[in-house]
Amino acid sequence: MVVGEKIKNLRLKKRYSITELSEKANVSKSYLSYIERGIQENPSLQVLTRLAKTLDTTVEFLMGNEISGSNGGQVDAEWLLLVDEAIKSGISKEDFAYYLDFMKFKTQRKEGQ
Repeated sequence: MVVGEKIKNLRLKKRYSITELSEKANVSKSYLSYIERGIQENPSLQVLTRLAKTLDTTVEFLMGNEISGSNGGQVDAEWLLLVDEAIKSGISKEDFAYYLDFMKFKTQRKEGQ
């Protein structure tokens, strides 16, 4: 996925219009549109940094250096946003680990029936 597609997908997931994102990131609407449509394929690092910050992601992610998961797959932006939301909501690592253990238990119990 190219930079523009990632930016557009994240923008839509955050329910920002192109105008809202351009204002929040201080990037001209036309330039942002060019990036999303692939007309501008190499936006400056300054622009990418502002967009990444506004979209709660990293420049590395936008540039294609996704974080690898433990299964060798890629952690998509939606997972990163969910984890970020959980952290902002005050969920601790311990709470999250407890929830995962509970889900594993529930799955094993269901499979054992």
